Amino acid sequence: MTPLAVTAAIFAVMLLLMALRTPIAIAMFCAGSLGYVAQAGWAPFANFLNAQAFARFASYDLSVIPLFILMGNFASQGGISKSLFEFASSVMARFRGGLAMAAVLASGAFGAICGSSVATAATITSVALPEMRRHGYSGRLATGTLAAGGTLGILIPPSVPLVIYAILAEQNIAKLFAAAMVPGIIAMIGYMIAIAIYVRLVPGQAPEVDDDRPPMSLHALAGIVPIAIIFFIVFGGIYGGFFTPTEGAAVGAAATFVAALAKREITWAKFKHCFYATAQASAMIFLIFIGADLMNSALALTQVPAQLASVVNGWGLSPVMVVAAIMLFYVVLGSVMDELSMILLTIPIFFPMIMGLDFGMAKESVAIWFGIMVLMTVGFGMLAPPVGLNVYVVNAMAKDVPIAESYRGVMPFLVSDTIRTIVLLLFPSISLWLVKYIG
Repeated sequence: MTPLAVTAAIFAVMLLLMALRTPIAIAMFCAGSLGYVAQAGWAPFANFLNAQAFARFASYDLSVIPLFILMGNFASQGGISKSLFEFASSVMARFRGGLAMAAVLASGAFGAICGSSVATAATITSVALPEMRRHGYSGRLATGTLAAGGTLGILIPPSVPLVIYAILAEQNIAKLFAAAMVPGIIAMIGYMIAIAIYVRLVPGQAPEVDDDRPPMSLHALAGIVPIAIIFFIVFGGIYGGFFTPTEGAAVGAAATFVAALAKREITWAKFKHCFYATAQASAMIFLIFIGADLMNSALALTQVPAQLASVVNGWGLSPVMVVAAIMLFYVVLGSVMDELSMILLTIPIFFPMIMGLDFGMAKESVAIWFGIMVLMTVGFGMLAPPVGLNVYVVNAMAKDVPIAESYRGVMPFLVSDTIRTIVLLLFPSISLWLVKYIG
């Protein structure tokens, strides 16, 4: 078989297994195993497996992933989300569509101590959805808002997908977090603007006047103090040079646990659930790591990724157009794969290609900017049909809302995502603005 045929066969096997509802890690592992054995034989394949697992998991940097996941679980189980939504409601409820805006604001704040899109969507939905429906918000707007707000869990640091990108691309995690901060805030503001426009253009989606809006109080203000302290400790410590991102994740997890204890909402059962959920999510991510490593190694043997880079360079396209084409590919790929699998599978292929192009910037700046573009597009995939994992999660919690209505509800936010992604693509300095202040 030719290298191109082997590559096509590897992807065909992976997609077939995924269609049969095989877990993505197993699908990539099986497809990569078949491709590797077909090209190199059984003995080299066995040697590769013997060394690869230890080589991958012995990395100290990987410990940041379960620590940030644990931090998010403590926040979810500790009642922090309820305080966030209460404060955001008291601030935003005076505006038309204010409770929906409050849900976005609460999602952004919760994302700053969570790092997971699905966890943010599920946690804020459990608090905000009943209130939004009680105040007369349509199922379409409520579920669409909460699904979109969930993406802020990965767009605003800390972000587990961004950590994985940093590991794969061998980039500084702290600089990538700094680069994601401004685009994440832009995403949050863009969603709130989308809500303001939507409730005015489409009647009946939100109440004209909310006479039952929650008042601002010292109790609501006090509820966000623990979140502000945690954020300051983690990111102030990282950028102040007191500890590394990995150490910051550990400090953040401990601080979030103390905040959960102070709120007196975390029980022994919830405490155990935090560790069980962290272990389950971490195991899933690490299995995907192994599957993606094996599949990427099989693809590397075909030399097709290197040939693809040469072909793309020979087309004479501008570097920005190449990035735009990759972003469109991610949108399509997001219809069949989750965000972590996409990053683990594609970054080893696309990253060397991007680093070989001339953007008129330092190579480190290109690597950081490309990581932010990937993150933005991954967030898009969490909402876009036919999959849109966040939409499924929120819709499952809103049992009276048809899934089609939830997909209609995310459309204004997808428009906002598209505009934001184009702006960040054309103006890399927006993402790189804070990075220059990091030593």
